[in-house]
Amino acid sequence: MLLYEDVISGDEMFSDAFPMKVVDDTVYEVDCSLITVKAGADVDIGANPSAEDVDEALEEGATQVNNVVHSFRLQTTSFDKKSYLTYLKVGYMKSVKQELAKSNPDRVEAFEKGAQAYAKKIVANFKDFEFYTGEGMNPDGMVALLNYREDGITPYFTFWKDGLKEVKL
Repeated sequence: MLLYEDVISGDEMFSDAFPMKVVDDTVYEVDCSLITVKAGADVDIGANPSAEDVDEALEEGATQVNNVVHSFRLQTTSFDKKSYLTYLKVGYMKSVKQELAKSNPDRVEAFEKGAQAYAKKIVANFKDFEFYTGEGMNPDGMVALLNYREDGITPYFTFWKDGLKEVKL
């Protein structure tokens, strides 16, 4: 299994246990879903509830959470368009470029072109995104973008490909 960590903060962002694809050789899109989580131990005693008696309401103490957010303890944050662009241009992209220059200098030019083009897509659809940071909430680290597919109900995260390092487990 591969774990993807933010190269700036070291926070775990996601793993290849979730369906993912590379878009424009610039970002990963990671499919996610809502899961029900109940506080405390969830012990399976083998009882099988009847399909006819299914109750759509959540059990007491249970909550619906995004499985990627829950699994990697991502933290919600917020941006307006101007502050997000400042974060991208002034801070994050420069930091990733510096990391790439050390680890994979041949990739820097492709990263700059791809990131610039993809950032335009983000700005064009800015109102559609929710923003998440890693568990450490490092303001210099990656901000993951949550959006929904064309059906309006299927969530997915966008992570900058060059802002991550793969860790084999």
